[in-house]
This record gives sequence, structure tokens and C-alpha cells, in this order.
Amino acid sequence: MRKKIIAGNWKMNILPSETAALVKGIAEATKGYSNVDVVCCTPAIDIPAAVAACAGTAVQPGAENAHWEPSGAYTGEISTGMLADAGVKYVIIGHSERRQYFGETDETVCKRTTAVIKAGLTAIVCVGETLAERDAGKVDEVIVRQMKEGLKGLSAADASKLVIAYEPVWAIGTGRTATPEQAQEVHALIRKVLGDLIGIDAAETVRIQYGGSMKPGNAAELLAQKDIDGGLIGGAALKADSFAAIIAAAAAK
Repeated sequence: MRKKIIAGNWKMNILPSETAALVKGIAEATKGYSNVDVVCCTPAIDIPAAVAACAGTAVQPGAENAHWEPSGAYTGEISTGMLADAGVKYVIIGHSERRQYFGETDETVCKRTTAVIKAGLTAIVCVGETLAERDAGKVDEVIVRQMKEGLKGLSAADASKLVIAYEPVWAIGTGRTATPEQAQEVHALIRKVLGDLIGIDAAETVRIQYGGSMKPGNAAELLAQKDIDGGLIGGAALKADSFAAIIAAAAAK
């Protein structure tokens, strides 16, 4: 049985001065849910406040990106060593917004993922198709390519430090959501490809999140699917009550 994982992706929201209150509100609202991992992936500037607020709670701090080099002349970037030293436990890699706006590629996703896992952190690796790709019948092609190129070189031993987030790009921030059946179909494909890459047994242990506008109203139905092990939450993670409602839905499964 894979433990559910609900991770909030704050994106470019929440000031450092607001961070502690939100984390503490989430921690208080979800106290006692021992069967769900709860993660808050915050902007880099919020990380110190988030780590401090997470201390003594079941909420775990995360980051939204990391560079693959341990140090160097990479202005504006943050290394995995810096994140680990700051107390971060999870790092989102390859989010569709990074791909769309900042030139992220399958190759750089692979480099970042490898660096995150090597640093002892858990990588939440995002994959997913655009609306044009779905309408063109290229969902399988896109997912398989992103998985094979983005996870190249990983082994069964890395499975414990890997989470996959399926984010249909057409359902992020649009109010549209894949049906539970559509989501499950792609999650099953992701697990199959994982089996090809790291072995079936290891693939069965990897948690796969749904990242396409999961909300309190649809969380239970999505989380009831066989291969949906949690959610990567955007807007609903910015308020303690809505995030807690999703976590409660995961805890009930």
C-alpha cells in the first residue's frame, strides 16, 4: 500500500511574512493524519520561514526548483546542497510552467532530478501533455518521451526518492479537470513506463500524484483511482482550509 502524498505548490505566491501562518494553519488542520505525507513547496525566499514553521509538525518543507550543479556561476539559481542545508525535503522538478516560461527540457529535468536524488532529497518530477497534444492523440507519446528522457539513468534504488506528478497542462489553472478515468489511464501508463525503466517491483512503490486542478470537490473521486496516490496542488494549497480538505480526502482512502 503506497502512502498518499499531498504537496502544495505555492508558485510565486505568499510573502515570507505570511508563510509561518499558512504552514501552521495547515499543520493544525491536519493534525493526526499519519497516513498522508503533507508537503509545502514554497518560493525560495519563503523556505527559511517554512522550515521553521514545519518543525515539530507533520508538514514537510519543499522547494519549487533546483539547479543540477553543486555550485558555480549560475546567478539566480539554487543548488540541491543549499536546499538540503536549509532543511528542505522535497523538490518539484520540470513543472509545466518551468517548461513553458523558462526553457526547461527533458534533458535539464533529468539533470535536476539526478542532482536532487543524489543530495538525498525527494524529487517530484512533473510530466503532462498540452491541450494540442491531447487533441492530436499524442498523450502516450508525450508521457513516454518525458519519462524516458527525464528519468534516464535512474535505478530501482532511486525509487524511494522519486514521486511523479501527472499534470495535464490543459487543466492547470483553467478550471478544467481530467475525469477520474482520464487521469487513471495516464497514471497507469506512467507506472507501466516506470516498470520498463526501473523494474516492476520498484515502480509499484513510486507514488504518482495528480496535478491538474485537484480541489476539495473532486479530490475524493480522483484519489479513489488505483494509481492516483496523491495530488500536487496549486491554488487550493494557498488556503489552509481548502488544502486541509484535500488532505482529509486522501486520509480517508
